[in-house]
Amino acid sequence: QVQLVESGGGLVQTGGSLRLSCAASGRTFSPFAMAWFRQAPGKEREFAAAVSWSGGSTRYADSVKGRFTISRDNAKNTVSLQMNSLKPEDTAVYYCAARQTIVDSPPTSGYDYWGQGTQVTISS
Repeated sequence: QVQLVESGGGLVQTGGSLRLSCAASGRTFSPFAMAWFRQAPGKEREFAAAVSWSGGSTRYADSVKGRFTISRDNAKNTVSLQMNSLKPEDTAVYYCAARQTIVDSPPTSGYDYWGQGTQVTISS
């Protein structure tokens, strides 16, 4: 089992920045890809960004590419999402997710473990 706890959400104005963090505990010795998903009100949860277990490969949704950066620190069992140039449409609950995989290209679906989510609200 892997436990994930997100932090760093909040309210910012359009154009601002936020940094989300996710702390993992449990079976963190296994190779896990890590990802961030988000769910806006009335919409389905969608993929935002992912990083491979080594940290050497990342993937982004087109809607966040160039504005968001995902990174991980395996020594501290944490993954972060730096979000810049935020827009009102980025408003959502953001979820950290983990998937056990040795493939170095991080998947965009099929994640097994989820955090409780953190609210991000962008005001116009």
